[in-house]
Amino acid sequence: MNLNQFNRILRQVFLLPVIALLLGAVALSLQIQGANSTVQLIQESDAHIAQISRIETLILNEESALRGYENTSDARFLQPYLDASPRLHAEFDRMKTLPGLDDTERRYINDLTDQHQLWLDAFALPVIATIQAGGQTRDVDLNLRGKSMMDSIRQDIANTTHNAEQRRAARIQRWHLQVRHMEWLLLVLALCVGISIGLFTRNRLHSVSSAYKTSLDVLSRRAEEIFQSEQQLRTTLASIGDGVITCDIGGKVQMMNPVAVHLTGWSQAEALGQPLERVFHIVNESTRRPVENSVVKVKRMNRIVGLGNHTILIRKDKTELHISDSGAPIRDRTDGIAGVVLVFRDITLERKTQDALIANEKLAVAGRLAATIAHEIHNPLDSVSNLLYLMRNGATEEESVQFMDMAEQELARVTQISRAMLGLYRESKAPVLVDLKEMLQEILLLMERRFADERVTLHADLPSGVAVDAFPAELRQVFSNLITNATEAAGPGGEVRVSLTPQPASSGNGHNRQAGAMVTVADNGMGIPAEVRPHLFQPFFTTKGERGTGLGLWVSRGIVTKHGGTIELASDTSEARHGTAVSVFLATKPTINAGGD
Repeated sequence: MNLNQFNRILRQVFLLPVIALLLGAVALSLQIQGANSTVQLIQESDAHIAQISRIETLILNEESALRGYENTSDARFLQPYLDASPRLHAEFDRMKTLPGLDDTERRYINDLTDQHQLWLDAFALPVIATIQAGGQTRDVDLNLRGKSMMDSIRQDIANTTHNAEQRRAARIQRWHLQVRHMEWLLLVLALCVGISIGLFTRNRLHSVSSAYKTSLDVLSRRAEEIFQSEQQLRTTLASIGDGVITCDIGGKVQMMNPVAVHLTGWSQAEALGQPLERVFHIVNESTRRPVENSVVKVKRMNRIVGLGNHTILIRKDKTELHISDSGAPIRDRTDGIAGVVLVFRDITLERKTQDALIANEKLAVAGRLAATIAHEIHNPLDSVSNLLYLMRNGATEEESVQFMDMAEQELARVTQISRAMLGLYRESKAPVLVDLKEMLQEILLLMERRFADERVTLHADLPSGVAVDAFPAELRQVFSNLITNATEAAGPGGEVRVSLTPQPASSGNGHNRQAGAMVTVADNGMGIPAEVRPHLFQPFFTTKGERGTGLGLWVSRGIVTKHGGTIELASDTSEARHGTAVSVFLATKPTINAGGD
């Protein structure tokens, strides 16, 4: 049985009860309409009886008031009579307009109206007039005539009420009969519909049962295939060298592979159902503050996300590992997020290696500057020694003062050089405001001797008042590397240009750039071949042979990236315009990326 046949059977099984119920509903609706009509007639009879009761009450009020007035001659006893008389006319008129009156009721009502009017004209009004004129109304014949009239009125009221109650009783009996018919109809319809649906459904279920057995065979084969696929997936996850954790949309751990169990210290059973932040407890290496939950971050950004470097995983036993990780959403059929998968790995050894390489590069920079520093310090000290010798051997007082001033100038130069050297590697725990002109001048001062030895002409364009928030020791390392590279590339007789340019905030091409400064180090050397340029910022790649470590540009880019800046290199190898320029942009108020080293 194919899907179309199955759907047709479902439609038949669904439509048959619906059609049967509709037919039953039509029959019941007709019965209910008849019952409602009968109920409406009963309500009309109730209205007739209620209206007669109101008329009877008003007539009795008239009679009682008249009797009181007749006995006491006090006008106060007559007030209920005066109140009831105008209302009786309205009630009689209303009685005649009630729906559903038959001829008998109309005759009784007309008789009642005439008898009441006769009582008023022939008895009530003469009695009132006689009393008001001061006469006596205790005449027995007069009172008997009034009683006879009132008895006729009461008889008419009783006849009208009895007729209305008889009609009401007949209508109620008819309503009960309609209800019994409705109950029998419901029973017959239920039996007919039940038997029809049962027989039809039994026939259809035979077909579905046969198809179901076939489907079970297919599902059994597919279940086996799914099991094999799941086993293959579990084997793959167990073989992956990275830790894998999957979570539901609420951030509860669902599954961990063996590497994740080893790295976190939590077993699969312990971690199951636990919040991710408890099992995967990560903090920033520098601030020790918790890193944003990966599940929350993936749900917020709705894409694959990664953590920065310098992220530490605190294992269950409180030991720490440096890790690198990424999180990705698990999509459902509607492309919504059904969960999150987290992949991470231990980079503790890589971090130690990287730190060692960076430290090695710092030592290499220091080594390259050592000879220059020695010359820079040695020459002023020789000058001071010669000046002291001259002052001890016959110098006049004026000459001694002049020699002293010259010695102080040389010593000040030594002090400036030593401070610049110390500042090159003085670490800072937090970014501070750095005057870029002052920093670049200190670096150029340290390299002054080297420019002279290499016969390189320096052109510096360093305006004042340009400052950024940064780690000064790290920026000194960057610019020392770039200026050293430019000096070596320029060669004897070459030129090096160091320029500092303030950069206003700008936007365009979908990117916004903060206000900051651009430092450009350019040389007029032979340029860098096109095939070499893609490898310049890779670690251990060098064009200097044994003289280079291959780490300078790699470390420099890491430092600039950490400061939220950019470093770009442009080079030309043509005969007319050969040379290389490296541009470093630094924002005035950057967001320092602690993981950017």
